[in-house]
Amino acid sequence: MTETDIDLGRPIQGDVIDLILDDHRRFEALLRDLRDSSQDRDAVRRALATLHTAHAIAEETHVYPKLERKDAISEDEAEHGEHEHAEGHVAMLAVLERKGTDTQAFDDAVEELARIVNHHLTEEELTILNPAREEVADQARAELGQRFAAERNRQIDAGCGTVDQLRELVADARREGLLDDDEE
Repeated sequence: MTETDIDLGRPIQGDVIDLILDDHRRFEALLRDLRDSSQDRDAVRRALATLHTAHAIAEETHVYPKLERKDAISEDEAEHGEHEHAEGHVAMLAVLERKGTDTQAFDDAVEELARIVNHHLTEEELTILNPAREEVADQARAELGQRFAAERNRQIDAGCGTVDQLRELVADARREGLLDDDEE
């Protein structure tokens, strides 16, 4: 997988909620570009895969566990977020595995990815980020933002979001029971 010139941002600090929301807006912009046939859709899908993977790993490694410990979210809410990330990995993999970007199969895969990602963004903003605003102190959110940003950037620098890594993440999610058998 090669680097793209698409700016994924490189935050180093900030309120974790703001950093996550910034990424959510990037996801929406990248999905718009992925639907636009005048864009370099191959570069966009690689950038989206990179950001999606880095973001999910950073949330699961740092954000969800901390919010659980602070009682801002329940274990079930954290697991549901992980389940939705796994669904996103499945859909992202389907987009990456398409040979061309000018086929109906590609467009269908993009539509499914957009449906899954948009559902997750909405749900996470309502059920995870809103409680975190109320239950977690500003300083703790800033410290968590620094850890989230560092992990996110570390994953991007390591070249995350490859087909092989996504296959591995999907296999891990299946083993952990985060994906149903009918989700491919």
